[in-house]
Amino acid sequence: MERFNFEDINSYVERFGTRFLDFLPNIISAILLLFIGLWLIKMIKKVITRIFNSRDVELTLRNFLLGIIGWTLKILLFITVISQLGVQTSSFVAMIAAAGLAVGLALQGSLANFAGGVLIMLFKPFKVGDFIQAQGESGTVKEVAIFYTKMVTINNQLVVLPNGKLSNDNIVNFTVEGKRRDVLTFSISYGSSIKTAKDVLIALMKEQENVLQDPEPVVFVAELNDSSVDLSARFWALNENFWACHFYTIEEAKRRLEAAGIEIPFPQRDVHHYNIDALSKK
Repeated sequence: MERFNFEDINSYVERFGTRFLDFLPNIISAILLLFIGLWLIKMIKKVITRIFNSRDVELTLRNFLLGIIGWTLKILLFITVISQLGVQTSSFVAMIAAAGLAVGLALQGSLANFAGGVLIMLFKPFKVGDFIQAQGESGTVKEVAIFYTKMVTINNQLVVLPNGKLSNDNIVNFTVEGKRRDVLTFSISYGSSIKTAKDVLIALMKEQENVLQDPEPVVFVAELNDSSVDLSARFWALNENFWACHFYTIEEAKRRLEAAGIEIPFPQRDVHHYNIDALSKK
């Protein structure tokens, strides 16, 4: 068995000590860089949070973006720190880029929905509680998330709309202006008095407490059909009173028009017969 050589151990310790002392500045600078970088990331996130607060950015979007920014900066800091220690980072960066490309290609649809969600939360064409029409659906917005928007229809059906398509579609917001105009059509016969019918409808709309009088309700002849004269009645109401006014006006208008002797016609056609006598003889 070989004798234990203390000289070799001393030589190894000396070489290790020399290399450690040579490498010590890199270790110290890497540690300083790590702490300074973490502090800077914290400050950057605070500044961005203040910007988000001043612009009233949605909480969901705010947290999501802060998370992405934080992790991105930490990854960059990690690469910088290990490069300071002498580690080759080119292959590491290439691996991250390749992984990002692969994930991006696999999640094209999800990324489109994410981008749409960001646009919706930034520009706010609608918010939770608004009644909107989009993608062939109408309902009250229940939730605006990063990838999708949920709304509840008047039949209490939950509809989930992908934000990618929603952000590129026409959106009708019935709530944002605070009031809506209702347009109702009432058909009367040609033999009925247009003036009487208009007076009845105007009086009906003006006496309703929830019908706005500015702009004032109006009634006019909209069209002359084959079997009827169509009157268009239009009034404004606050969003919360709109449907109550809508249904009440329709029901009460029929009752009052009939009470005033106004005939509400059904489709009819006049047929003229010629040479009836000649046909009957045959």
